[in-house]
Amino acid sequence: MTVARILDDKGREVFTTQPHRTLKEVVELLASKGVGAVVVSDASQSVLGILSERDVVRVLGRHGASALEDPVSRHMTPKVITVTRDDTIEHVMQTMTEGRFRHVPVVEDGRLIGIISIGDVVKRHVNALDSERQALREYIATA
Repeated sequence: MTVARILDDKGREVFTTQPHRTLKEVVELLASKGVGAVVVSDASQSVLGILSERDVVRVLGRHGASALEDPVSRHMTPKVITVTRDDTIEHVMQTMTEGRFRHVPVVEDGRLIGIISIGDVVKRHVNALDSERQALREYIATA
């Protein structure tokens, strides 16, 4: 299974913000949309960074509430690992596990086309294992 299949199933909606927006604005976006990360991008949908709930908690722990007025660019992760629609679920799981992050933007020709979370990946992987298990049971029952 590939990233394209996940995007086809879950959709391609990505919540983004611009680097000059405040951390407070992003916190409000995360809360209102019920998501764990936003991609920081420019008008051409190029990925400039990513900011997750974990990032926000770390910033507040280090700098206190005054950091909420800082621009996102000050606290985002600027070196974002991305995947393409053709990457396999196994590759994405390995990448996310090794990098210890839970959200990965999907890009095509340098432009943002989606985002997937570790939850999306695990859900699809478990479903594939269940399908395989069921197919094996049916095979054994008819043998």
